[in-house]
Amino acid sequence: MRTAYSVESVRAAEHALMARVPDGALMQRAAAGLAVACGQLLGKVYGARVVLLVGSGDNGGDALYAGARLARRGAGVTAVLLAPERVHGGGLAAFRGAGGRVVRAVDGAEGGEGSSGDGGVVSEGALAAVGRAQLVVDGIVGIGGKGALRPLAARLVRAADDSGALVVAVDLPSGVDADTGQVAGDAVRADATVTFGTYKPGLLVDPGREYAGAVRLVDIGLDGSLRPHEAALEALQYVDVDRLLPVPGAESDKYRRGVVGVVAGSARYPGAAVLAVAGALRGGAGAVRYVGPAADAVIARFPEALVSDGPPAKAGRVQAWVAGPGLGDDAGRLRDVVAADVPVLIDADGLRLVDRDAVRGRAAPTLLTPHAGEAAALLGVSRAEVEGARLDSVRELAGRYAATVLLKGSTTLVASPGGGRAVRVNPTGTAWLATAGSGDVLSGLAGSLLAAGLEARDAGAVGAFLHACASSPTFPVRPSW
Repeated sequence: MRTAYSVESVRAAEHALMARVPDGALMQRAAAGLAVACGQLLGKVYGARVVLLVGSGDNGGDALYAGARLARRGAGVTAVLLAPERVHGGGLAAFRGAGGRVVRAVDGAEGGEGSSGDGGVVSEGALAAVGRAQLVVDGIVGIGGKGALRPLAARLVRAADDSGALVVAVDLPSGVDADTGQVAGDAVRADATVTFGTYKPGLLVDPGREYAGAVRLVDIGLDGSLRPHEAALEALQYVDVDRLLPVPGAESDKYRRGVVGVVAGSARYPGAAVLAVAGALRGGAGAVRYVGPAADAVIARFPEALVSDGPPAKAGRVQAWVAGPGLGDDAGRLRDVVAADVPVLIDADGLRLVDRDAVRGRAAPTLLTPHAGEAAALLGVSRAEVEGARLDSVRELAGRYAATVLLKGSTTLVASPGGGRAVRVNPTGTAWLATAGSGDVLSGLAGSLLAAGLEARDAGAVGAFLHACASSPTFPVRPSW
C-alpha cells in the first residue's frame, strides 16, 4: 500500500524524529537522496549545468545541500536566491564551500518573500543562468506553501520552461497544495519530484499529480514516527489487489461467487445494459440477473445472463445490485433497488434520479460512482470546482449521502462515509479510459466485487484498479519511476 500523509502529520513525525537524531541529519538525508536523483536524471554529472531556485526555509536548504553535493562531483551549479535575507544559512555556507555560484533573483534587492519574491525585475544574471541550465531544481517553497507563485518566482519558472531544462521539484512542486493537490495559479510543472519521508496527497491527486511528473520517494527515517491510521490517502498496489481479489475455491458455486443484479439500459440506450453486464461477468460474478427493457440485446451477447422484465424485487436472489447506466427516466426500478437490503452501486442516470434521503436511510452499503459532471450536479457546484478540488469534493459527497463515493476522473478517488478512513486513490488511471461506455463496464465490474463480499471501499478501489489496467494497450500499468 502506498500511503500519503497530511502536512500536519508529516511535521509531527519530523519533529519526533529530529528529537532522536543528530541536528541536521534529516536535511542531509533528504539532500543526499535529491542529489542522487538529479544525477540519475542528468546521466553525467561532471560538467553539467544546474540551477537551484532557492526560497527561504528548509526547502531551499535541501536544494542548497544537494547542489553542494553535485558541485563536488564536478557540476557547474548556480543558486538563484529569491529571498537572500532568509536563505538557509548552513545550506548556503556548504554550497559556497563546494564552489557553487550564487546570484540574486533581483539585483541589489532583498528579493521579497520566500514563496515568490515580489519585488523588482528578475536580474539578467539569474535569467542567463536559467537559460543555460540542463537541470533546474525547484526549491522555492516547501509543503507548507499556500497559493500560487508570486510574480518573481513565476517569471523564473517560465524561464526554466522556455529553456527546455529538466525541472526537479524538491518535496512538492511550488504552487501545488500539499494536502489537496489544488493549484491556485502559477505553479512549477516538474518533470520529476523527489519527495521525502512519505508521499503527500497533492502528489497523487490531480491537478497536483500532473504538475509533479514522475515521483520518487526518499526514505529519511520517518516510518517509525508516522501513524498508519492517520494516513490521508492510500493507493493500492498489485500485491494489495491480489490479496483482496476473490478467488473461487473447491466448494464454490454461482451463489457463493456472487450473483449481481443489473438494472440498466433503456430503449434509447440498450448498449449500457450490455456493457454493465459484461463488466459484471468479466469481474468474476457467479451469475448476472438483468432486469430491464434491453433483455434481447443482453441475451444476444451473453446467453448465460438471467433476464427478467418484472420489478427488481421479483427477479430472484442477488447479493448486490448495479443500477443506473442508460436507465433514462425509469425512477421506479431505481427505487426498488435502493429499497433492497443488499449492497447497491448507483451510476449514471441513477445518480440523477436517486433520492438522497433514501440513500442515507439504507442499512446496507451504497457505492456511488459519479464522474466530475455528475458530482458537480449532486453538490450544486460547477464541474471546474470539482476538478480543481477532487479530494474535498469526494469527501463532501460521501458525507452528504452517507455512502461510499468513487469519483471518476483523471485521478479516481474512493471515499468512505464518516471521514475516519484514508481516501483511496487509483494509481493505474490512464487516458485510454476516456471513451463512451467505460463507466458502464466499471459499474458492472465493481458490482461483481460487491456481490462477492468485498466492502464498498475495496470493491470501488479494486474495480478501478483493474478497469484501468484492462484499458491500457501497455497492460500491466506500472509507475514510470
